[in-house]
Amino acid sequence: MPESAREVFVAVQRNGDGDLTSFKTSSGRVLNYEEALREVQAGAIAGVNAFKGKDGGTYLRGDADGDPTNNLDALPTF
Repeated sequence: MPESAREVFVAVQRNGDGDLTSFKTSSGRVLNYEEALREVQAGAIAGVNAFKGKDGGTYLRGDADGDPTNNLDALPTF
């Protein structure tokens, strides 16, 4: 899928511990963490990648592009 056709995350929701739980896309869709993970792994979301943590779980993080303002933790909440 071309980069220009892919959605991006524009806002996030967090739980009481500050962990990311939901993501709002540039088209206005709201995805829970598992849905977001599947879409990132399928290549439908730009600027984010999935990685295996030390605990064996798979997690989301923003692509390393040197711009801290577009990291997932820096996105506004909704």
